[in-house]
Amino acid sequence: MSKPVNIVVMLGGAGSERAVSLRSGAGVAAALRSLGHGVTELDPQQGCFELPVSTDVVFLALHGSYGEDGTVQGQLDKIGVPYTGSDATASRLAFDKVLTKQQCVLAGVPTAKFTVVDSETTPWPMGWQPPVVVKPVRQGSSVGLQFVDRVADWTEALREAFRHDSQLLVEERILGRETTVGILDGTILPVVEVRPKSGQFDYRNKYTPGNTEYFCPAQMDAAMTARIQEAALGAFRAVGGRDYARVDVMVRSSGEPVVLEVNTLPGMTPTSLLPLAAAAAGINYETLCQRMVDLALGRKPFNQ
Repeated sequence: MSKPVNIVVMLGGAGSERAVSLRSGAGVAAALRSLGHGVTELDPQQGCFELPVSTDVVFLALHGSYGEDGTVQGQLDKIGVPYTGSDATASRLAFDKVLTKQQCVLAGVPTAKFTVVDSETTPWPMGWQPPVVVKPVRQGSSVGLQFVDRVADWTEALREAFRHDSQLLVEERILGRETTVGILDGTILPVVEVRPKSGQFDYRNKYTPGNTEYFCPAQMDAAMTARIQEAALGAFRAVGGRDYARVDVMVRSSGEPVVLEVNTLPGMTPTSLLPLAAAAAGINYETLCQRMVDLALGRKPFNQ
């Protein structure tokens, strides 16, 4: 067992994913305390914070803006305190869905056809056919996600999505199997298949208990599993990811994987999908949290 250290778990924050972050942080804090660590929970609601002088490492259980977009990572880099997950640059890239898509295209990672919308008055994109998906460029947890099945629904979808960001990503909607892939310290975890019982995997179905079924390992052959995992790892590398992440991948009926996005600080509630995938690989929740801390501590300068 690793020796006890002083860990600050950052949770909550002021973003739209505050409620989920509070649950992630509570789970992580309880797990780390059970391992004998000194744990302080810190909620940086105003975008500023002061760490206890004894802090050895920060565990980032924040989601969404501030926590996942590189801001807090940059602040921690300035004061020289190690933290879990990707660095500021990779966090900023991965949080921006357009930048992620561009990096995937450059790296040859399969991703869906897309365009960018900057105004509520933008007309239906020429040459496109429904269905499409409209997403705020810089949000997570399916916040503001809109499914457009008819051109007549376009204007209302833009109006709703623009409530959450000043720029929108429009993607072809991939009709197929929905999967997500966890990555931990260079290891690709078993694929999770996501099956909403009705409708789409939107915010409501994601966070309402019983609305969605999860299968891990996903029921698919070894060749398809390998293609999905390769695409996920390719996207993780394309944004410069570090330590761990969860990559969402759709699978066309032809079996072709299509990367949707990279989540650099995925949910860490005990029922979240990264812990689920880790459990399928024989890594329990407490061990997963410890591994994340150990990876961050490995970057701590020797003179600290």
